[in-house]
Amino acid sequence: MAGVMDSVNQRTQLVGQNRLELLLFRLNGEQLYGINVFKVREVLQCPNLTLLPKSSPVVRGVANIRGATIPILDLAMATGLPGQNDDMSNRFVIITEYNTKTQGFLVHSVERIVNMNWEEIHPPPKGTGRDHYLTAVTRVDNKLVEIIDVEKILAEV
Repeated sequence: MAGVMDSVNQRTQLVGQNRLELLLFRLNGEQLYGINVFKVREVLQCPNLTLLPKSSPVVRGVANIRGATIPILDLAMATGLPGQNDDMSNRFVIITEYNTKTQGFLVHSVERIVNMNWEEIHPPPKGTGRDHYLTAVTRVDNKLVEIIDVEKILAEV
């Protein structure tokens, strides 16, 4: 139990130090995306999905995870990219909690967690319009990381 409490304390202290952790992942191709670890409950290999008739095409189905039925959304498709159509067993699901609702986001691969200073996080570039799904951008290992606006995606779905 002490190990869990140490981990919780370490993560909550990040806020007071003007820091955050990002979970880095890929949707399609080489582009890196990020999501705030504070909203992530777990990451797992894509489970078997049960299709929901007449649901949004972004909702790939529901999965029973730890006794709860959780909708699984294709994050690539939700952002306007081609969806994950090949072997789903090789894909990953990021289980998140936003506004007391739990959902999973289907992604191609999960890279790692990085610890960042808020000063390294920047707003999306000017001129990108309003129809994008970025809440911010940053650089990790000299690669651009696009931080996804998950709340916007959930509001639209």
